[in-house]
Parts: sequence; C-alpha cells; structure tokens
Amino acid sequence: MYLIVGLGNPESDYSKTRHNMGFNVINKLSEKYGIEVNKSKFKGLVGSGIIENEKVILLKPQTFMNLSGESIIEAVNFYKITLENLIVIYDDIDIEPGNIRIRKNGSAGTHNGMKSVINILNTEEFTRIRVGIGKPKENMDMISYVIGHIQEEDIENLNKGVEIAKEAVIEIIKNNVDSAMNKFN
Repeated sequence: MYLIVGLGNPESDYSKTRHNMGFNVINKLSEKYGIEVNKSKFKGLVGSGIIENEKVILLKPQTFMNLSGESIIEAVNFYKITLENLIVIYDDIDIEPGNIRIRKNGSAGTHNGMKSVINILNTEEFTRIRVGIGKPKENMDMISYVIGHIQEEDIENLNKGVEIAKEAVIEIIKNNVDSAMNKFN
C-alpha cells in the first residue's frame, strides 16, 4: 500500500496558487483512477483506491502548508505505511515550471511544508516529487508569488508539470522510484 500526499493549503482560498501543486497532482490522480478524496480524516482529506493494481491512499493535508507533517504522521501510523511507500508531492521554486524532480531522500530546502514533514517524521528518507514553479521576478515578494494569483501565461507550464508528476507517481507504483527517476529527472 502506498500513501501519496500532495502538499498545499485548503483549496477554497488557495486552489489556483503555485503552492498547491501537490494538491493538483492528487486531484489529477483522483480523476484518472476514480478515487474520491473527500473523507475528513488525519487532519486532511483522504481517499483510497487502486492505481496500477496497488492499493493507495491519497491525502491532501488541510493543516495549512507549515503543519503538513501533522497530517502525514497520523496517516502513516494508522495505515502502518513503510517510508519506502510514502510519496510526498510539493512545489519547488528552484525548478522551472513544466519540470519535476524525483528524489528518494534529501533536505527540505526552503520549503516550510517539507520542513514540517521531515521534522515530524524525523527522517529525510522518503520519496518526494518536486513540481517546478520557478522563481518570482526580482521585485516580487516570495509569499505573494507562491500563494498569489497565477498569471494566464504561466498556467500552461505549471499544468504540464502537474501532469508529468502524475505520470511519475504512476511509474513509481508500476515499476519503482529508480525507474521513475531515470524516466522523468
């Protein structure tokens, strides 16, 4: 069983922001495999189903980004998920829009959601898929950039990254993380 987590902020206010790329990937998986992510559990929205003949739990923490680890640890403990079967998806300013990076471990960098996850899980040893959102223009505030309105011209590339990340999740489940890294990094 896999626990697939998309990081973001509660969607009513933040659905169309760069910071919700993780949620967007979960939404795409939900659509493709008919998995409703609508049960309120583990301080998040949860759904379960099958992807590539493997049972999966899709999770969108509703704790706001900086407390994402609280939701994830509850789900990990409840389902007794091994960290090899945890996939966390989130936005990354150091990757250009339309691109992704998959890693089996590593630091949180500047991402506060990942800092929470690593701190609460007490490890950096789990798979993560970083969806590129690019850096803000020189005179733009970082917070406004990640949770502000997305310009029309940026939407296509951001959606491309979400689509690639969805395919990367499928590849990890179907084959393994190394195969996904070779194919998508």
